[in-house]
Amino acid sequence: MKNYSNLLARRRQLAASLHLPVLLFAGDRLSRNFRANKYPFRASSHFLYFAGAPLAGAVLFLDGDRQIIFFDLPTSDDALWHGEFMGVEALQSKFAVDEILPKSALSKYVQGAATIPLTDPFQRLEQSQALKRPLTAPNQLSGGDRQLAEAIINLRLQHDDGAIAEIKKAINVSIEAHQRGMKTAQKMQTETSVRAAIEGHFLEEQMPCAYHSIVSTAGEVLHNESSPNDLKAGDLLLVDAGAETSCGWASDLTRTYPISGKFSPTQRDIYKIVLEAHDQAITALKPTAEFRDIHRLATKIITEGLLDLGILQGKLDDLITENITATFFPHGLGHLLGLDVHDMEDLGDLAGYAPNRQRSEQFGECFLRLNRPLRENMVVTIEPGFYQVPAILGDRRTQKPFKSMINWEKLEQFQDVRGIRIEDDIQITANGAINLSQALITSVDDLENFMNP
Repeated sequence: MKNYSNLLARRRQLAASLHLPVLLFAGDRLSRNFRANKYPFRASSHFLYFAGAPLAGAVLFLDGDRQIIFFDLPTSDDALWHGEFMGVEALQSKFAVDEILPKSALSKYVQGAATIPLTDPFQRLEQSQALKRPLTAPNQLSGGDRQLAEAIINLRLQHDDGAIAEIKKAINVSIEAHQRGMKTAQKMQTETSVRAAIEGHFLEEQMPCAYHSIVSTAGEVLHNESSPNDLKAGDLLLVDAGAETSCGWASDLTRTYPISGKFSPTQRDIYKIVLEAHDQAITALKPTAEFRDIHRLATKIITEGLLDLGILQGKLDDLITENITATFFPHGLGHLLGLDVHDMEDLGDLAGYAPNRQRSEQFGECFLRLNRPLRENMVVTIEPGFYQVPAILGDRRTQKPFKSMINWEKLEQFQDVRGIRIEDDIQITANGAINLSQALITSVDDLENFMNP
């Protein structure tokens, strides 16, 4: 029997912090190329957090102790094509609400109600019509909608036991999938074949992908969702893939390993620098620590490593001041993880950034997705990397002072390192942090031994 304690506690906490009625829209299935051909349904994460399960087309009403789901039951024609659907009593039990009402009754409950606008503009228009008022995009909120967003953020930043259990479930399936990818990489001919092995395991465990998987030998393309390339000895394969539970809780893991099962000396050198940044960043995580400071720690470690290798040249302090390492590590160290793989980013920086903080204008740090003090039971990713992005390197060759800070001849020796990223999912604890995905190996020796039993 389903345990509703966490779900009901979330609703009580929301009611205690927000004295407004709330309407949370699940969203509905979208058509692809014709009406009957639908994309897989993914409910709004804000709906999922308080409803506990997806239900296409549903609206959840919360007002003090009153809890209603508005939903139009499928017709007999729907049953012909999609099978029988549960009745009103079963729905009421599944969602732990007082009533199930048809959506035609919704108009009586919209007065003064706050909502979170849906991200899809067409569905947001329908939502606006149902509420009888205009809606902004979800990252431009004001009034009661802004108050609701801030109350939800305060709850979702720190995960309860039920959320942590779901995230761990997604992580464990993702670990198994990544291991399958590592085992098959040497036998496969294409990136797509490795991706199929990984995503096939998700499917076997009845979990969708939490996001488009990245399985690529072109690791310098940070979010490379295409996997068309042949696998060649000497290449590194960057695999960024995570499963999502049936209730929407995400995982997000990345590993980089050699197709041949053996790192070259240059690949090994760079990999160890990225791993050192990864490990030290995780060690530094704890409540009240500023995530921006952890990002800067990882950047410093990568800078030191590249200086020791001779890729960078000059004084360490000058290199850090000029942020030269953003040439090779141009993104933020990590982000929040929860019901969204980038949790609550539909709200812009409202969740990721503490109040009154703005994004940096400095290249690299401007892409930092998380800039707030850490709290117990947050879950964050730690994902340092090294990439040789042609467009960035081209600019650096001509710009002062960057062109003199890079030893271009030395860098040429590392052409077999196009991109490396190592990413784990970390729970902040009372005194530090736990790597929830630690079972997925990261060291050079462990990876080589695993791929060459």
